[in-house]
Amino acid sequence: MYEVVKELILTSEIPGGDLISEGDVARRCAVSRTPVREAFLRLEAEGWMRLYPKRGALVLPVTDREAGDVLRARLLLEGHAVAQIVDRPAVRAVVLDELRANLADHRGVESSDIAAFSRIDARFHQLIVAAGDNQLIAGFFSSLGERHRRMTTASVQRDPGVVARIFDDHAALIDAIESGDPMAFDAALAAHLTSVHQGPSTYGQAIR
Repeated sequence: MYEVVKELILTSEIPGGDLISEGDVARRCAVSRTPVREAFLRLEAEGWMRLYPKRGALVLPVTDREAGDVLRARLLLEGHAVAQIVDRPAVRAVVLDELRANLADHRGVESSDIAAFSRIDARFHQLIVAAGDNQLIAGFFSSLGERHRRMTTASVQRDPGVVARIFDDHAALIDAIESGDPMAFDAALAAHLTSVHQGPSTYGQAIR
């Protein structure tokens, strides 16, 4: 039940700012309240919601601070990985094949399937960091994956045009890696994060 409720949050089927009850979710998922209560307690401990006795659970929205922290961390970690990749031709060739396959898979998913769309999007960036061959960094980056997915979901739902920009931006990131130019990658990634996650009413100066 925990995974089910978290997925509803990550895909914005339960948006941030919504106050939900155990009964609402139990009816929606056709289960008793007990597993829902246990899921709520775990999600509160992880910072996804805040419980109010006899009122329900508030799904915490993504704050400007959280968004900024996630985006800045991604810039640092992905940029570091690419700096390690460019001087290792064999590794670069492998990751380029993986990224191109990911992009092809991504284009084949309907943007309305937001769970699959956001999952493949997060996987693209995880492939880059994993190729940097630092297990501590890769592990930390994976922990950002759920926040990454939630932010991507919100961006796509806010502006469907983001889908085409994600595809174009990912192609540009692949080109920068292929050219062996970490500075070009850093610039392309910063532009990507800005165009996808910083619309007119989103996270303001999040990555500046």
